[in-house]
Amino acid sequence: MSADATDPGSAIRSLIPARIDRLPWSSFHTRLVAALGVAWVLDGLEITVASAVAGLLTKPETLNLSPVAVGATASVYLLGEVVGALFFGHMSDRLGRRNLFIITLAVYLVGSGLTALTLSNGPISITWLFLTRFIAGMGIGGEYAAINSAVDELIPARYRGRVDLLVNGTYWLGALFGTLGSFVLLNEIEPSLAWRLAFLLGPVIGIVIIFVRRNLPESPRWQIMNGKEHEAEASIALIEREVERTGKTLPQVDESKTLELKPAEKIGYLELTKVLFKEYPTRSVLGASLMITQSFLYNAIFFTYTIVLGKFYGVDERDAGIYLIAFCIGNFLGPLVLGPLFDTVGRKKMISGTYILSGVLLAISAVLFNAGALTAMTQTLAWCVIFFFASAGASAGYLTVSELFPLEVRAKAIAVFFCIAQCFGALGPVIYGAMIGDGSNPFNMFIGFLLASVVMIIGGVVAILFGVNAEGKSLEDLAPPFAVIGRPGSARAEGTASPTT
Repeated sequence: MSADATDPGSAIRSLIPARIDRLPWSSFHTRLVAALGVAWVLDGLEITVASAVAGLLTKPETLNLSPVAVGATASVYLLGEVVGALFFGHMSDRLGRRNLFIITLAVYLVGSGLTALTLSNGPISITWLFLTRFIAGMGIGGEYAAINSAVDELIPARYRGRVDLLVNGTYWLGALFGTLGSFVLLNEIEPSLAWRLAFLLGPVIGIVIIFVRRNLPESPRWQIMNGKEHEAEASIALIEREVERTGKTLPQVDESKTLELKPAEKIGYLELTKVLFKEYPTRSVLGASLMITQSFLYNAIFFTYTIVLGKFYGVDERDAGIYLIAFCIGNFLGPLVLGPLFDTVGRKKMISGTYILSGVLLAISAVLFNAGALTAMTQTLAWCVIFFFASAGASAGYLTVSELFPLEVRAKAIAVFFCIAQCFGALGPVIYGAMIGDGSNPFNMFIGFLLASVVMIIGGVVAILFGVNAEGKSLEDLAPPFAVIGRPGSARAEGTASPTT
């Protein structure tokens, strides 16, 4: 048994984490990844669609918005993501992963679906548009916190790195679908209807997935750490039966992995701050550095991608989507191909390596750009190679902040670092937009590329200094939950984060 029945208020002895980590890969895990990984597909699709229809929304036959109002819708969506991550991240730690990954997807479906119903013209329509974009953003922001927590807690330790990277990397599949879908809709259907159908692409996928998610169990780790021993036993037994039905043999459970637990009090954001900077200061520096640097790079390059192609290479905006497709493919292949190495070669080596290598390659491409040696095609090829590595590193940033903090604060920690990254990342498009200007001074863009290069290299150096060799290790070994009796204090907790661990 993973949890022995005890008198109220007494400790619980559990083998549930060990039972999860010893499971062989099965169709259950594949279904889990497909059902939860759609969160990033939807975000990539949503942002790409919003970008693709931005120009269309300024036309009289659609919403007749000003360019400022169109830009504001993107800001409102991002603000919604920040609020949603913080609110739903807190609720995920309180109410459970399953409850929240159903709720957050439903919130997104409502927000994005109602966006498509925005009436044409007038202040009421603008207010409605802003409100629905904010709601859609809240849903996606909440997904980030709830989904990363659920994936890490349900996937066996030896697969956790590659799965987390793959899930996060599917953002670029969403961007690819959004690019292709928008291209077809905007070229084949009249504008007044095309932009509405574009905003319904995500909800169509979401409606299908929400039914798949309903059949997923709650995280047994979350249940047992919150004193729900009978529910936890039922959840892990369900998972084990599903694995056995595929013909797999379950390995013996290591009895030495037994945990003695007594549920801890709920922790809010104020207490979380103390946890992050008192017990886990170097991990907090590591998580913040990885998230900020990748967010700055991606927001700087991705949101000015088509502008650079147009201003410096003369690419027509109608053809820019073709180049974006190549960019999306490169970003998706990085986590897919390199992901297994994060579980074998190791987290620390791969994270620092992908960050530093992508920074160095970006610096080389900057020199070639300044020398006038690149064309639109070779510039895109260079970006594909650079972001093949950068994408794997960026996805590992989410993996890092998810697996290196105690279960009781995991979703909130993800939310906090996500919000910090979003705030710093928002500076990228502003800075780079100013550097691009009218495209008459390529040297400014050269400096901008070098700046992004240095930022990524700094992230890699921090990973060398504070990185954790978390590959193959149980979440409870990496960061003992507060529920564990005899939980190590801050000195030992930080010790597990030492570079030699």
